[in-house]
Amino acid sequence: METGRYMVSSTTSLSTTTSSSSSSSSSTIYNYKKNMSLYIGREASKLWKRVCAETTTEINLLVENWKYLLAGLVFQYIHGLAARGVHYLHRPGPTLQDLGFMLLPELGQERAYISESLFTVIFLSFFLWTFHPFIFKTKKIYTVLIWCRVLAFLVASQALRIVTFYSTQLPGPNYHCREGSPLATLPHPKSVAEVLLINFPHGVIYGCGDLIFSSHMIFTLVFVNTYQRYGTKRCIKQLGWALTVIQSFLIVASRKHYTVDVVVAWYTVNLVVFFVEKKLQEMPDRTAATLLIPLSTKDNKDGRNKEENHKLLNGNTVDPSDWRQRTQANGKILEDGHAHHADSAKNGA
Repeated sequence: METGRYMVSSTTSLSTTTSSSSSSSSSTIYNYKKNMSLYIGREASKLWKRVCAETTTEINLLVENWKYLLAGLVFQYIHGLAARGVHYLHRPGPTLQDLGFMLLPELGQERAYISESLFTVIFLSFFLWTFHPFIFKTKKIYTVLIWCRVLAFLVASQALRIVTFYSTQLPGPNYHCREGSPLATLPHPKSVAEVLLINFPHGVIYGCGDLIFSSHMIFTLVFVNTYQRYGTKRCIKQLGWALTVIQSFLIVASRKHYTVDVVVAWYTVNLVVFFVEKKLQEMPDRTAATLLIPLSTKDNKDGRNKEENHKLLNGNTVDPSDWRQRTQANGKILEDGHAHHADSAKNGA
């Protein structure tokens, strides 16, 4: 009897312990989910406020710089129109002797997509990076201003490219540009509209004659140079240059361009970026937390809105009437041309 009573008591105690443990575990899971919900809600609210603040800032910049962006986009169409026009002049012929063709094995038509896939990855990666100020708290660039610079680099490089490939038409090495291909030559256009519409995207993908220098390399080098100047991750900069070298070999191996088209692009685009960068106004650096960056050099009536944007961008509530530029050099704080020793501020002087 005593043994039976002990077993019943032990079973009851074990059941109670199990029930208590299960209840405690359920409570822990519930609290965890509740805390996670609160955290996600709080972070989502911060993200939404950040997106709204950044959108307001970028819209103000877009209002001031839309002409430059529009001009750059219009020139992209002009560049496509010029490439379409030179296709009418293209005459297929034997592939020219090329050192890259002799050294690099031919990928073939079935693997020609490899170079296009890599270019797409580079293009999309850079495009998404230029919009990171809308999401991330730490930021260095303005999306509108960075695209103004990118389009300036592209326009200068593409203008040189148009002059170059219209000067001399070489027989295209690509498969659809060789002798016997129906796409190697274009019939005389039946109307002006046929030329102006450039048969997008088929006419762009299967173009011939626009060889020197490579348009793919123009975009790739401009993007990598821009990130080299305004990016923050060293490993991504190194990866960008490595992918550019790989892209160069893939373009030649897929026989989309001669080696000279890629080589000329390497030194031309880099020089264009170097000299155009010197002519452009220095872009404000958003990482300098001590500087209040004005959105415009113009005096207009929407000063209050700009003051609010300055506070959001710089994360402080400094009196907006005091927008004097402060720089630090040799242990001194320079303010409107007057120097004050930083040590004196600590001593209450």
